Amino acid sequence: MKIVMLGAPGAGKGTQAKMIAAKYQVPHVSSGDIFRANIKNGTELGKKAKEYMDQGLLVPDELTVDLVIDRLSWEDCKNGYILDGFPRTIPQAKTLDEALEKIGEHLDYAIDVDVPDENIVTRMSGRRACVGCGATYHIVYNPSKKGENCEVCGDQLILRDDDKPETVQKRLSVYHEQTQPLIDYYAGQGILKSVDGTQDMNDVFAAIAAILEA
Repeated sequence: MKIVMLGAPGAGKGTQAKMIAAKYQVPHVSSGDIFRANIKNGTELGKKAKEYMDQGLLVPDELTVDLVIDRLSWEDCKNGYILDGFPRTIPQAKTLDEALEKIGEHLDYAIDVDVPDENIVTRMSGRRACVGCGATYHIVYNPSKKGENCEVCGDQLILRDDDKPETVQKRLSVYHEQTQPLIDYYAGQGILKSVDGTQDMNDVFAAIAAILEA
């Protein structure tokens, strides 16, 4: 079960990817997590990635492709994986296809979590992240029981720069220009499946599970 999650920033594809990973016992491979780990550890890649992410821009292909391909070679990916946040562009998608082909593999599904832009701006501007452990909350949908502090470690919750409304708008513009063409790309391969991401997250997950188990 090799899956690529598609959808605009804030569409909820990361949440769905984690739920799929838990149910089907395959790893959730998030390029964002890879970047954040590098940023937290202060690596050169992390510093470069942060410059782009803070501006709401995509991290360039050359900083992304090798890291993700290497991650897919780990032992825990032998029975499948859910890719989240990669590929973001047609060149990345083609590079991934070529790398998989070399080892006799291919993607099984590209699942698009479809949400209108206006819903996404509202969603993302309400997100809060813990400065300590990285746990995430939402002031409407998933508020911390400790108010402005993290339930897990007690540290302060902040609105990340890349969740501010003006940055979200820029990220959506970049998404529509560079990433949305992937929908056509995977539709052409016959592996694209689309679900309505405006539903309750459990209903979205039920729709995805129905696709995977069909």
